[in-house]
Order: sequence, then C-alpha cells, then structure tokens
Amino acid sequence: MSLQTHLTQLARKHEALEREIHDATIRPSANDLRIAELKRRKLHLKDEMNRLRSETDQLH
Repeated sequence: MSLQTHLTQLARKHEALEREIHDATIRPSANDLRIAELKRRKLHLKDEMNRLRSETDQLH
C-alpha cells in the first residue's frame, strides 16, 4: 500500500470518528467514557497522519 493510500485511509477513519463523536455528544444520554475513548482514538489517528507526513517531507 502506498503512503498516500495509507494517509487517505487514516483521514477517512479520522472523519468517521469525528462524526461518531458528534453524534454521541448530541444524545441526551451521552456516555462520557465512550466519548473520551473516541477522542483518544481520533487524536491517535491525527498524530499518526502528522508523523507520516513529517517523514514524507523529510524524504523530499
């Protein structure tokens, strides 16, 4: 799998988590632990995307 393909997949997962977080926060019975876990996963994906982009920039 190419780096660009991997970044695209990570970005899609990041967007899906963003939607899931939004949906969870607008519910009256929002589960704070679930929302916190989703946010941690989203941040992890963002960090991974930034790391890969940084490595790519260093190669060029």
